[in-house]
Formats: sequence, structure tokens, C-alpha cells
Amino acid sequence: MSERYTNGMRKRREVLGDAHVDKAEAAKTDLDADFQQLIAEGTWGTVWASDGISLRERSMLTLALLAALGNFDEIPMHIRATINTGASKRDVIEAFQHVAIYAGVPRANHALKLAKQTFAEMEDKP
Repeated sequence: MSERYTNGMRKRREVLGDAHVDKAEAAKTDLDADFQQLIAEGTWGTVWASDGISLRERSMLTLALLAALGNFDEIPMHIRATINTGASKRDVIEAFQHVAIYAGVPRANHALKLAKQTFAEMEDKP
């Protein structure tokens, strides 16, 4: 594999955790292998690996963009990743307030609901 892929997988594990990445890798098939490589290299090996902004800032941007575009399925995963990115609950709320103003209250409201549920689940784990 390429250096970008290797770096991307390292960053993916840093942000999402080994358990998440191991589960995703175990579910990979021939059908989605090329897509998974694209994500590892582009998303994680290029964008998330950049040192242009901090992981905390990148986490906040990602959550805001997911909410603004209505990509709600990935919000819980990125809320769980805040443990590793350094984004606080307050940071998440601030990001979703921006979504409310610039992209719409219903999307921000739903994202906040998902965040509350996910944070509660995280607190319940030993």
C-alpha cells in the first residue's frame, strides 16, 4: 500500500480508535475495497493528516458539515471520536449553533439530539 494509505490508517486509528477501525476493516469486501482505500488515502491520509489545523478544530468542522448537509449517520461516530480529538461537549454545541444559524435549525436540532444520545452512551460505558 501507499505511504498515504499507511499514514491514513494510522490517523484513522488515532481519531476513531482501534475497535472502530478493526470492525470496519473486518467488514470490508472486494466490492468496497477500492472505496475504503480512497477513504483511507483521501480522508484520513490527506485531510485529517494535515497539520494545517488541529484535530479539535477538524472535529468541530466535520461535525458541523455533517449536520449542515444532513449526513446524520456519521455524527455519532464523530461524537465518539471527540475523546481522541480534544473537542469538548461545549465545542460540539458551538458547532451546532453555527449550523442552526447558517444551515437551518431542524438540522442542528437533529444533530444535537444525536450528540446528546451519543454522549450519554459514552458516559454509561465503564
